[in-house]
Amino acid sequence: MTSQGVPHDDGRGESPAQRADRRWNELLQELRVAQTGTQILFGFLVAVVFQPRFAELGTTDRTIYVVTVFLGAATTGALVAPVAVHRLVAGRRLKPETVNWAARLTLVGVVLLYLTMVSTFLLIMRMVLDDALAVWLVVVMALWLALCWFMVPLLARRNGTNGGKGNGGTGDNYGPWPH
Repeated sequence: MTSQGVPHDDGRGESPAQRADRRWNELLQELRVAQTGTQILFGFLVAVVFQPRFAELGTTDRTIYVVTVFLGAATTGALVAPVAVHRLVAGRRLKPETVNWAARLTLVGVVLLYLTMVSTFLLIMRMVLDDALAVWLVVVMALWLALCWFMVPLLARRNGTNGGKGNGGTGDNYGPWPH
């Protein structure tokens, strides 16, 4: 309990409202990074159709392009959605719920961004390399992104559930590599 008799969650001494505010601010910082990259990528994808070489694309590459643009639009929608959720419920004393919904939408956006990146990479690699090499490079890139974006955080999450002893028992959990 805090001095005001409000329970707190993890030793920070935060009230539920303070925790929601902190989580919202952290989420906004994450969204700023993801939204910027996504919007640039989507703008690039939209511009591709207006390039003269686009007319040379075969059916497979056009299909990949359409799927990629669809994924890019869905990604943009999911990563902008937290702003809309917040705006539509602001002032209704729903901050913890808003943060939870926004976090879920952001995670959906990251998964969609992963799919958009892989699809974009496939389209580009097919334009400059033979199909076999293109597919191999796309698989390598998909695995790399999955490792960076999903496996590392999931491992950190799993290792972080043991009372802060996930980094070789030191309890500090800082540094780039597990002990």
